[in-house]
Amino acid sequence: MTDNDEQREERGGERHIGARQAVERAVSYMTEMTGQEPEVVIAVEPDDGRWHVQMELLELARIPQTTDVLGCYEVTLDADGEPEGYHRTRRYHRAYVGER
Repeated sequence: MTDNDEQREERGGERHIGARQAVERAVSYMTEMTGQEPEVVIAVEPDDGRWHVQMELLELARIPQTTDVLGCYEVTLDADGEPEGYHRTRRYHRAYVGER
């Protein structure tokens, strides 16, 4: 039995990943699903045994770069770090600095 297995047993058999692992898995998932690596991770938050990871992806490159179109996406992972899904929460130009 590994240390991780022992820790899971102590927590009632549940597996839990940390924020860093959640981000790594969410970025990997989005890269696989969209074919693009996210530019930046905006937020990572735990929520009732799940992780919500928000990130920006370049959707449309333009010249000048300030007019690029970015999308903000949220990936939801279960307690094991497996992706449950993703969706775009907003879309905007790179130069946009307004409120959400």
